[in-house]
Amino acid sequence: MKNPVKQADSETETTVALDDRSPEQLATPASEPPPTPLEAQSDSPWLPLKNPVFRTFWLASLVSNLGTWMHEIGAGWLMTQLDASPQMVSAVRTSMALPIMLLAIPAGVLADRMDRRKLLIGTQLMLLCVTGTLAWLTAMGWITAWGLLGLTFLIGLGLTLHVPTWQASVPEWVPRSQLSRAVALGSISFNLARGVGPALAGLLVAWLGSWIAFSFNAASFAAVIIALLVWKRDRVESSRGQSFQQSLFEGLHYAFSCVAMRHVLLRLLFFVAPASALWGLLPLIVKQRLDWGADGFGVLVACIGGGAIIGARLMPELHRWLGADKAVTMAMTLFAIGMTLMSVTTDRTINVVATLIMGMGWMITLTSLNTAAQLSLPDRLRARGMSCYLTMMAFSMATGSLLWGMLADSTSIATAQKIAATTVLVTAAIGLKLSIISTPEPS
Repeated sequence: MKNPVKQADSETETTVALDDRSPEQLATPASEPPPTPLEAQSDSPWLPLKNPVFRTFWLASLVSNLGTWMHEIGAGWLMTQLDASPQMVSAVRTSMALPIMLLAIPAGVLADRMDRRKLLIGTQLMLLCVTGTLAWLTAMGWITAWGLLGLTFLIGLGLTLHVPTWQASVPEWVPRSQLSRAVALGSISFNLARGVGPALAGLLVAWLGSWIAFSFNAASFAAVIIALLVWKRDRVESSRGQSFQQSLFEGLHYAFSCVAMRHVLLRLLFFVAPASALWGLLPLIVKQRLDWGADGFGVLVACIGGGAIIGARLMPELHRWLGADKAVTMAMTLFAIGMTLMSVTTDRTINVVATLIMGMGWMITLTSLNTAAQLSLPDRLRARGMSCYLTMMAFSMATGSLLWGMLADSTSIATAQKIAATTVLVTAAIGLKLSIISTPEPS
C-alpha cells in the first residue's frame, strides 16, 4: 500500500498539472505484497490488532472516543445550567458540527500537503489546550453560555483537521488486505465508547460536575499525542509544487471523476439522509412513544452500539458471500426492517431488537462505504478524498435530521419512521446500479 513520496520531483517541480491517468489507474497500487497465510485464512475482525502500530492507535482512539462522548454529555448538561433555552442547548452540538460541514475539504487539502504525523500532533495539542481551558473555566465557575459555545466551536475545528488526517493514515498502519477490518475496528471503538461514555459521564457529572468530563477529554488527547510521538514514520507529504487552490481543485476533480468514489458519495447520501431519522427522532421515540426515561434512551443507544459490534463480526462473511455492492444493499435493507419494526409497535422489547438490527445495518453500510472510499483513493489524494466523504456524511446527517423532524411535527413520529424506512429501501435498490468496487482501466 505504501507509495513513497518522490522527494526529488516535489522539490524541483514548480508547476504541476493534473495527472493524465484515469482516477482508477491512479488509485491502483503499483505493487502489493501477497497476504500472509494467516491473513489469507483468518476471517477474524480482530486481525489488525496483531499489528502493534495499529493496536497502539486503536487503543488511543478508544480512549479519545470515550473522552469525546463524555464531553458531549458534560457540555449539554452544563448548557442546561447556564441557559436552558432549547435553542442554546441544541446550539452546543451545532457549534461542534458546523466546522466539519464548512471546513472538512480544506482540512483534507492540508493533510495531503503537510506531514500527517506533525499535523495530527498539532491538532491534538490544540484540542488538549482548548478542552483543558474549558475544564479550568468550568471548575472555577467562570464559564458562560457563549464561552461554552465558542470553545466547543474550537473543538469542532480541531476535530475537522483531525478526522480526515487520521482516516488517511489508517492504510499506513495495516496491509491493504486488512483495511476493511481496520475500518470496522475503528467503528467498534466508536461504538464501545458510545455505550460506555455517556453512562460514565452521567455518573461523574452528577457527582463532581461537568468539569470532570472535560478534564477526561483533555487527558484522552494526551493519550493520542503519546501514540503519535512513538510512531516512526518515513513518509512525508508534499505540496508537489501546487498552490493550495490547485490542490483543492485536484481533490474535488478526483472525487467526482473517479467512478467508484463518486458512487460511494452518492450511496452515502442515499443511506445517511433517510437513516438519520433514527438519530433525529430517537429521543422523541423514547419519551413519547415508549414512555421511557433517560435510562431507556441509554439502553437503546447501547443496543445500537451492540448491533454495530455484531455487524463488524459478520461483515467479512457477508462481503465474501455477496460482494461489497450487494452487502451494502443487504445492510440497508436490515436497517429499513429495524426502523419499520420501531414504527409499528411501542413494545420495548421489540424496540430493543429493532435497534440491534439497525446498529448492524448502520455499521455494515458505513464501514463498507468507508473502505471502498479508502481503496479508490491514491495515497497523495487520500485525505482530500476522505474529507469529501466526511463532508457528505455531515451534510446528509444534518439536513436529514432536520427534514425528518419537520415531517414528524407535521404528521407523526411513526409516519416519519415509515417514510424513512421506505426511502432507505428505495435507495438501497437504486444503489445496486452504483458499484463502489474500484475497477482499474487498462493502460
